[in-house]
Amino acid sequence: MPAPPLWMRWLPAVYAAVILVLEPITPVQWPVSYLLIALPVIAAFAHGPAMVAATTVFAVVLEGVLAGTTCCAGRSGVYLWDRHYVASYIATALVGVLGTVLAAHRTRRERTLATVRSVAETAQRVLLRPVPHRLGQVSIETLYLAAAAEARIGGDLFEAMPTAHGVRLLIGDVRGKGLVAVETAATMLGAFREVAHDEPDLTGVARRVERSMRRRAEQLSGSEERFVTAVFAEISDEEPVARLVNCGHPPPLLLGRGGVIELHADDPSPPINLGFLVGDHYHVDVVPFHPGDQLLLYTDGVTETRDRAGVFYPLIDRVQRWATLPPRELLDHLHEDLLAFSGGSLDDDTAALAACRLAGETHG
Repeated sequence: MPAPPLWMRWLPAVYAAVILVLEPITPVQWPVSYLLIALPVIAAFAHGPAMVAATTVFAVVLEGVLAGTTCCAGRSGVYLWDRHYVASYIATALVGVLGTVLAAHRTRRERTLATVRSVAETAQRVLLRPVPHRLGQVSIETLYLAAAAEARIGGDLFEAMPTAHGVRLLIGDVRGKGLVAVETAATMLGAFREVAHDEPDLTGVARRVERSMRRRAEQLSGSEERFVTAVFAEISDEEPVARLVNCGHPPPLLLGRGGVIELHADDPSPPINLGFLVGDHYHVDVVPFHPGDQLLLYTDGVTETRDRAGVFYPLIDRVQRWATLPPRELLDHLHEDLLAFSGGSLDDDTAALAACRLAGETHG
């Protein structure tokens, strides 16, 4: 369970110190000690119930000490049992009881949230297991940003696998949110991890994943809403090319000697699990991919990030600045720039995968 900020933990002590400073210099008709009534509630924001109860006792005792001391300007006697001060003691005690209950409730909720976040992090590691930083002659890095920090998990997905047909990559974005999106993403990733090794052609991979998704969706409610936009990519070991099947997803970027090129599909393929509506026709685009070139795959959480004026994030313009950087530095710059552009508030989950062909000879 994360500790409260340091300033919040010290706030009750600072608050009491300020009252002690002000009390001797204020007229008797302005008893600043009444402000101690709020001290237990202030403590409840950062401390546990035991500490709040102790703070309540301290506040009542301090009120009594101030009332029984001729410390204030214009005060001629003690007011320890004056009815106004007695009412202050009672009010402080009541507020202390409420503050103790509040602190107990807050502590319980924080423990529950910490447990939920721990489970979400574990689920996220299982769903999006770490991608190796290098597969053969390909360097790979990934980025995942959840729109809600408490969630830690969403419907964006990615994967990279070495196969006999080359390094095969996947990035996808599940329609919708919540557990339905997570379940759909898990089905998609499971299908891809299985068929990526078996199918010699990338269209066969997409077609097999479509069938697996369709079978699973038919067993669940709202099957027609469980679709995924995705890009399947294959970086060949035999020749300096990359093959792409774009299933209704934002176009990847090629960062290379020709600058930054947006790789629009010549013949777009349908999103996964919608092939039964429009036909499971999948088309492969082949693009040159030489040593030093990079592929940047991303979800629409990147391009649909807005600034405070509602302007969309200009991905191509921004990436041109970092086109020559290695994958990790490229994604780090993208991460920082997205947060700065959006003012630190992302409206959607965001995932990106950068793959760079390293210097070396192909086998062909």
